[in-house]
Amino acid sequence: MAARSAGCALSQVNSVNIEISVVLGRSSLPMQQLLRMGRGAVIPLDASAQDEVWVLANNHPVARGEIQISDDKIAITITRAADVYDFIARG
Repeated sequence: MAARSAGCALSQVNSVNIEISVVLGRSSLPMQQLLRMGRGAVIPLDASAQDEVWVLANNHPVARGEIQISDDKIAITITRAADVYDFIARG
């Protein structure tokens, strides 16, 4: 019976969706400037190309990573666990 119960639990875990997002950097803009932006506008970020990115699961920081670009694909290599206090302090 334990094997059947474990299979059911695994099935439930596999059906859970998690939204993953990556934060490259942040910027503060006045609302008026944001509303005037059009297609092709550039928003400067507080990050450089060498900075680690934040990986969020359901808007909660879970990891840090590096951007990897290969041909026309962009990926993130996880480098370490996230420190939620560092994420909040940057906020």
